[in-house]
Amino acid sequence: MANDESEVGADAPAGGFVQLLTPEGERIDSVTTADGTTYSVDFTDDEYKELYRDLVTVRRLDAEATALQRQGELGLWASLLGQEAAQVGSGRALRPQDMAFPTYREHGVLYTRGIDPIMPFGLFRGVDQGGWDANKYKFNSYTIVIGSQTLHATGYAMGVAIDGKTGTPDGEAVIAYFGDGATSQGEVNESFVWAGVFNAPMVFFCQNNQYAISEPLERQTRIPLYRRADGFGFPGIRIDGNDVLATYAVTRAALDNARNGQGPTLIEAYTYRMGAHTSSDDPTRYRIASEVESWKPKDPISRMKAFLTKQKIADDTFFGDVDESAKTLALDLRERVLAMPDPQPISMFDNVYPTGSPEIDEQRKQFAAYQASFDGSAH
Repeated sequence: MANDESEVGADAPAGGFVQLLTPEGERIDSVTTADGTTYSVDFTDDEYKELYRDLVTVRRLDAEATALQRQGELGLWASLLGQEAAQVGSGRALRPQDMAFPTYREHGVLYTRGIDPIMPFGLFRGVDQGGWDANKYKFNSYTIVIGSQTLHATGYAMGVAIDGKTGTPDGEAVIAYFGDGATSQGEVNESFVWAGVFNAPMVFFCQNNQYAISEPLERQTRIPLYRRADGFGFPGIRIDGNDVLATYAVTRAALDNARNGQGPTLIEAYTYRMGAHTSSDDPTRYRIASEVESWKPKDPISRMKAFLTKQKIADDTFFGDVDESAKTLALDLRERVLAMPDPQPISMFDNVYPTGSPEIDEQRKQFAAYQASFDGSAH
């Protein structure tokens, strides 16, 4: 790992992390880790500005979702507040052919894959199961069961290798997202075993936001999470998860290693969940306000804005335009969420099996008759 203070920044955790953009908005040209790998980015001014636009837009959409839930329009919402850089940076690092397996919080990754932001709202509003085409967008359905998506991703990645789609620069790679708490789950550790033994083209992307629902990191591990990869026979690396540039650089390199047949990598994005675990959670019951305040200066958006300003890449007009476009998109999203029709109860029988089922057909028939029995009644 990069342990030199000038490379990782003064606010790095014990053991350091890869950082290319400090909280003050200062660019670090490159970081070379102990294994000799050098990480850097080579973006145009327009590309830097688009990354900033992504960060602001994703946060604004997330804030709108939180407001909708508080107003009773969503049953639940899992906020990404504070984790925008980890999601946007890793999402933009994916190549078109790569496949992503999210949890239920990867709204930023979903946005970078070109999926209409409305899609997860049907799931959290309870009107559908999240209706995007996973094959088209190379982005699997949201997964509520903690850690199970890592096994799905590993199996998919093993299939990619079996199909001969690795070993070249245009090969395929797979990324699985999970949180620090999920590292305590058996499924995650089993996926590490399988991915390592079968040299699967995998990137395990852990967003360490310091809390597994209400349990702090020290209840999950005695060592930094990225070091767990050592025991499974593949490399691990820790990055500043609030640094969109480092996130992009390290994730792109890990994915390219995977697609070229070099096997899996574990990335620990060291970040912080600024809000609640979900809208049903009260974080004030298990963490203190001063801890949250200490993370505010490390905000991924403010550091990117500081960089753009210091380098004279963007001005107030640009920042104002970004804020306004994000607001417009959020308001449009709100209107579309409120206009979502309630599903008909009988639709629960749709799409159970791809080619139908006599048993499901019979159940549908019985349910329809049951519903019809209430016609004309006060029920």
